[in-house]
Amino acid sequence: MPLPTSLGFAGALSLVNLWLAYRCVRIRLNGPGGVGDLGIPSLLARMRAHANFVEYTPFVLILMALLEYAGGSRAWLQGLGAVYLVGRIVHAFGIERPKFTMQLIGALVTWAVLLALAVWALWLAVHFSTAA
Repeated sequence: MPLPTSLGFAGALSLVNLWLAYRCVRIRLNGPGGVGDLGIPSLLARMRAHANFVEYTPFVLILMALLEYAGGSRAWLQGLGAVYLVGRIVHAFGIERPKFTMQLIGALVTWAVLLALAVWALWLAVHFSTAA
């Protein structure tokens, strides 16, 4: 069974991952090179944005794929996926700002989407186990 919604978001989020990595590499190439944050605050912030993205995105994609496979609403999956995508971009830009409003919004959006997917998955799991 094809999973076009989760497949599409896996592709889109992979591009965001590459963009976040490139933002770190760009500073390294224009700076002293090397590994770590090199004592450059903007590089540290971008590294955290990238690492934070990598910490949450696999869970979101796994839940999306499993929910889609289980017959979850395509419209809801597309909506949650789009909100997550925008939230991660807002977070990435916000993490470099002195006031962390955008970072906080991005984090809250991430948690809300992950919570919604997790609760939905648990609800379906209970529903399927009682229906059998």
